Amino acid sequence: MKQLLTFLLALITLPCIGQNKEAPAPDYGGLNRYKSANAKLDVNVDGRVVLLGNSITDAWAVRDAAFFEDNNLVGRGISGQTSPQLLVRFRQDVIDLKPATVIIHIGTNDIAENTGPYDQAFTLGNIESMIDLAEKNGIEAIVASVLPATQFGWRPKLGDRSAEIVALNEALKTLAKDRGLTYIDYHSALKNDRNGMDADLAKDGVHPTMKAYAIMGKLVLEALR
Repeated sequence: MKQLLTFLLALITLPCIGQNKEAPAPDYGGLNRYKSANAKLDVNVDGRVVLLGNSITDAWAVRDAAFFEDNNLVGRGISGQTSPQLLVRFRQDVIDLKPATVIIHIGTNDIAENTGPYDQAFTLGNIESMIDLAEKNGIEAIVASVLPATQFGWRPKLGDRSAEIVALNEALKTLAKDRGLTYIDYHSALKNDRNGMDADLAKDGVHPTMKAYAIMGKLVLEALR
């Protein structure tokens, strides 16, 4: 019986035919997402602005492409990403594009714990590291607030995280002030009395409608001016 068990265990642990023992690791930072688009982008354009973020930025660049084109904006958002993932791809998706300005808009998915437990200091540290990289490379950094939200549909067990969003935004505002940077306050412009967003601004309470994007767009242009 002991020999039979040993034989069966050996069979279970044998690699399958054709199995790759060294399968590539997942693209944690999303480096492949904009690799081709970046290669095609003319970096010799004055005054370019990169909007770096998550699904909110990702969808905005697609749904209102004319706004981005007309105002020399480049969208580099990836759905679901958190601040450490933006930091991983910051050189490729910002520095190498040689923009005049980068607008850093991240934090929703940190608080939603997409890549691990939320730690405000960790999130702030990642954002400040991006600011450091931008400044070292002669790129103006602008910090944008996290949008209002009371619940995350993909993380319902977390409950109401609106207080964490407000606290992070206060810290981001202080960070921007201390570093002499412009701060875009999307939150104040979009929030309701529960520190969330009404359905006309975000049907799922998180992702902006075109009405919300129009408000955000005005704030972006004011900040750039």
